[in-house]
Parts: sequence; structure tokens; C-alpha cells
Amino acid sequence: MADAATGTRGASRSGKESTTVSKRGGEFRVVTSKSVLQIINELQRGLPYQRLSKFEKESGLSLETIGQVIRVPKRTLARRKAAGRLPPDESERVHRLSELFAKAVHLFGGDAGRARRWLQTPQRALGRATPLEMASTEVGAREVENLIGRIEHGVFS
Repeated sequence: MADAATGTRGASRSGKESTTVSKRGGEFRVVTSKSVLQIINELQRGLPYQRLSKFEKESGLSLETIGQVIRVPKRTLARRKAAGRLPPDESERVHRLSELFAKAVHLFGGDAGRARRWLQTPQRALGRATPLEMASTEVGAREVENLIGRIEHGVFS
């Protein structure tokens, strides 16, 4: 799990780490747990729909865009809202997207608007796909994370 403020990862399963959707000091996070095991447990229970709504508001990504990335149709999202909770698989995809968004925000020095625009712009290093298009799969999201790391370290090839 990446620390949204520093882009660092926790070292152990029981290490203290937090990932939430609140924006405090430029941090975008998804889960309010303190350890990886707590995050896993929360994702297995399913995130409250409120977390998705909060991420939508604070990231500036539309619900339609988020739904496309996490591969959940608009009508299904409406049902999730009524139920008040996302199932585990969708929760994990929301978590993945928010982690990626946090890394993009960090890449752009805390500027969520620039991060959002970058995520929605085709990137040559991704075969002209947008980072958000790539983020609809685990493999694609990892490739976007790798690209962010290369940009942070000045390696563009």
C-alpha cells in the first residue's frame, strides 16, 4: 500500500499504514485502517458506498468515469448506493483507483487537478492509452504505477 503523501509503501503485513479517501494536506486515501491486515478485512467486508461518494467529490473524477475504471455500470452503482455498501471485488477496485490517484497527486506535488488531467490524457508510454483506461485492470494499474515511478526518477524510456 502506498502512502499517499510520500508515495512510499509499508514494509510488513502488520506495519502501521493508512489509506483513506479523505483529503487532508493533499492526501487522497481510501481506507481508514492502520494495518494491511485491517485494510484487507475492510475490503473483504466491502467498503461503504459513502467512501466511493467521498472519493468522487475529492478526486474530481465523475461517478461515470470511476464506474468505467472499476468496471461497474451506472445502474449497478445506483443499486450499490441504495444498498449502502460495495461488494469486496468492487471495493478492491475502488481502493486500487484511489491508490493510483494518490500516487498521481504526489507526482504533481499535491495538485489534484493536474493529476486528474494527466490520468485522463493519452500517454505515449502506455501505447497512447490514458492511465485511467489502463487502471481498469490490475496489470494495467501496475504499469501506470511503474510509469509514475519512472517519471519521478527521470527515466522516460
